[in-house]
Amino acid sequence: MSDPPPQDAMHQQPTISLDWRHRVSFTRRAFDPGNTTLADALNADADAPGRLLIAVDQGVVEAQPHLQRDLERYLDHHRAAGRILPKPVGFRAVPPGEPCKNDLSNLETFLGEIDKARLCRHSFILVLGGGAVLDMVGFAAAIAHRGVRLVRMPTTTLAQCDSGVGVKNSVNMFGKKNFLGSFAVPWAVVNDLSLLETLDDREWRSGLSEAVKVALLKDAGLYRLIASHAGQLAKRDVPFADGVLQRSAWLHLDHIAHGGDPFEATTARPLDFGHWSAHKLEQITHYEIKHGEAVALGLALDITYCELKGMLDEAAAQGIRDTLSTLGFDLYHPAMDDADALLAGLEEFREHLGGRLTITLIEGIGRPVDVHTIDRPVMAAALGRLREQYAGITNAV
Repeated sequence: MSDPPPQDAMHQQPTISLDWRHRVSFTRRAFDPGNTTLADALNADADAPGRLLIAVDQGVVEAQPHLQRDLERYLDHHRAAGRILPKPVGFRAVPPGEPCKNDLSNLETFLGEIDKARLCRHSFILVLGGGAVLDMVGFAAAIAHRGVRLVRMPTTTLAQCDSGVGVKNSVNMFGKKNFLGSFAVPWAVVNDLSLLETLDDREWRSGLSEAVKVALLKDAGLYRLIASHAGQLAKRDVPFADGVLQRSAWLHLDHIAHGGDPFEATTARPLDFGHWSAHKLEQITHYEIKHGEAVALGLALDITYCELKGMLDEAAAQGIRDTLSTLGFDLYHPAMDDADALLAGLEEFREHLGGRLTITLIEGIGRPVDVHTIDRPVMAAALGRLREQYAGITNAV
């Protein structure tokens, strides 16, 4: 019988350091043969190129009926040019929008597709879609074999400037948004701005609330630019919007890469300004309102709360509400009539992030502050102010 290990061997605490490369690109016409951005993202190992399963939001399939043909031609062109690319083994349409995260059978079905396609860890899943589709497919990629390489191509403004560059994957469960999920850095993110051209106005507008949010937290100059050109943005001025979306994405990426806690394991908080109520509003309305619309409502509420608490002067608060209105967002929804139901979102938000309640607010443009308690009577008064000022007003352009 061997000797027992020394006592101190029972209490080792080695440090495990991991370096992740977060490859994010912006481009236009990604499927043009002369564009190498996607081929670079799918560049495979010479000795084990693996397989490629393509998942596409059903809405994108319908809007771009030649997408599968264009992708196949693109891959054939670059393979003929000597690129080592994974072997395509499937093209699957995925239900669009939040319902794809609400119904767990969609996750199980896609995991079955990964199994049938015989993907290994060196294989790739290329997913094209909005944030909800990226979340569901990304979660399947993260848990199959404990991680299959994922290349995201976000197809909405919201996903390109926010969630698509993030490191979260999830589905909804127990009536709670993102209850089941993982943190996993995607193999690559290819933002093709030309994919936004077929979005309807409502979908296109939705991403702008996330751009306003991150600008209010991190870049006063970007916020002033958005505020002074809000009408131009609402009319889909493409060159101007491209710049705003890219700056928003880089701000989100910088927070993840340099914020010190990309997987939110300790006390660092995500860029969730306006989100505690946004997530609750999505749930209360059974996801009839889009995430970006809910974020605009959440921002209006928290901005008004900041004003009533004396953290933000009236002119600044009204300027932000005016900017959101000009962009085409409604700033009140009938679901906000039930203040108790909405305020229940505070505890759900705390539970989801862990630890004590932390809500990010602002005390000036570009000046975020974390608070750990919410004055409920004042928050209820903020709801009343929004109801008085905006109930029944539709701002969509």
